[in-house]
Amino acid sequence: MRYSLRRQLRSFGYALRGLRAALRTEQNLRTHLVAAVVVIVAGAVLGLSRIEWIAVSLCIGMVIAAELMNTAIERLVDLVSPEHHPLAGLVKDLAAATVLVTAIAAAVVGLLVFSRFV
Repeated sequence: MRYSLRRQLRSFGYALRGLRAALRTEQNLRTHLVAAVVVIVAGAVLGLSRIEWIAVSLCIGMVIAAELMNTAIERLVDLVSPEHHPLAGLVKDLAAATVLVTAIAAAVVGLLVFSRFV
């Protein structure tokens, strides 16, 4: 299949539509974004090094991506299993655990990066 700029731009539009939908409906995503803004401001004020910015940026991106994936999995589970089912609940719990593990790892990295300023 040949490359199409129009198709590429349409794909970005779909992604932005998904991001907007998640921002409207997902409180945890908004919380992660507020935390990201706080970390970015603190990093700017404290003068993080290039490698510290890389670590912080990757952590922010991974947490946001994990939250979006969790949202997608939850919606898909709700679609295929509208009634409560133990396995559907487990899938949702596992997806939420992914966000938790990612956020904990990001917090550890944040502590390591910002502890040099204390």
